[in-house]
Amino acid sequence: MATLTFSTTTQFDFGAIQHLAGTLQQFGITRPLLCTDKGLMDLGLIDTIRQVIPNDINPTIFDGTPENPTQVAIEAAAEMYAENGCDGVLAVGGGSSIDLAKGVALRVSHEGPLMDYTAGVGGSGKIGEVAPLVAIPTTAGTGSEVSGGSVVIMKNGEKLIFSSTNLVPRTAICDPDLTLGLPPLLTAATGMDAVTHCIEAVLSPAVNPPAEAVGLDGLRRSIGEGHLKKATADGSDKDARWNMMMASTEGALAFTKGLGTVHSMSHACGALPHLRLHHGTLNAIFLPTLLRFNADAPGVQEKYTRLREAMRLPESTDLADYIEQLNADIGLPANLGAMGVTTDDFAFLIEHAAKDVCNFSNAKPVTPDDFPALYEQALG
Repeated sequence: MATLTFSTTTQFDFGAIQHLAGTLQQFGITRPLLCTDKGLMDLGLIDTIRQVIPNDINPTIFDGTPENPTQVAIEAAAEMYAENGCDGVLAVGGGSSIDLAKGVALRVSHEGPLMDYTAGVGGSGKIGEVAPLVAIPTTAGTGSEVSGGSVVIMKNGEKLIFSSTNLVPRTAICDPDLTLGLPPLLTAATGMDAVTHCIEAVLSPAVNPPAEAVGLDGLRRSIGEGHLKKATADGSDKDARWNMMMASTEGALAFTKGLGTVHSMSHACGALPHLRLHHGTLNAIFLPTLLRFNADAPGVQEKYTRLREAMRLPESTDLADYIEQLNADIGLPANLGAMGVTTDDFAFLIEHAAKDVCNFSNAKPVTPDDFPALYEQALG
């Protein structure tokens, strides 16, 4: 039996942040905790957001979101939430800020250890209604604004997933204006995060044709129509920015169908304490490796044909080779070695990746014995 689930209300277009005041009022949020990072504070982007918040709504700002959200940061933000009598959470930023905000919304509404609510120990079913959450993405990649997932580095060093429909933001406000001028490397890395979401969702063996169609449309926009390359080359290209933000949102809508081992391996690398690597960049590196690994799975070649059609590639195109060249064209590292990963890290990576829940929806079963070779291939 197929279970078809989609997520939330999304206000989407240039100028969409003008809906923020009404959205906060709709959910009775008068004292939001605004979760963001210091980079956006320095850029003045939070001042832009505050200008559209009416005077009778008094936000408290938490700007301590790290590059990869942590349990420590979530608990610090939750303390600020309680100390200031906040009544809702407003996430402004990339996937890290939005994932952190989900953790805060969970922490302030649920008792007991946060670890008990992680997906790997069956915690998803324990997550009830959380504090009201509104999300405003400032990058086009994770799609976290419309998903029920949050990936967090816990105090024990593991990078774990929280997953529940109750973690889906009440409303997502997607304004491509907020992504204009995003640096080329970050545009490329977050864009490949969206591309990976679309591809892994299509390849997941779960039955959800609507989600698969959404993922294919995201690939048509990002790669088939060239908007990823256009946005990377020209940060002021409004049409490319609009389409990449839509592709990002579609990627997260599509992965209600599931993700795969690209994400498992990326989550492991993202937990390396001495590197703190960017998730989207890691996905870009691992994607060719898993496209080759998955190629002989039942039904996958038919799906590869549909991927090529959406990406407007010739039927003879080798998808793994194409993605490797695309990564080079948009300025991303060629392999893990270029990002500082060494074979000394493999024991940690293999242990972490083997128990990551994304493996369960990979196109082809992956055993712990498969990971050494997969990491070796991606190392370069």
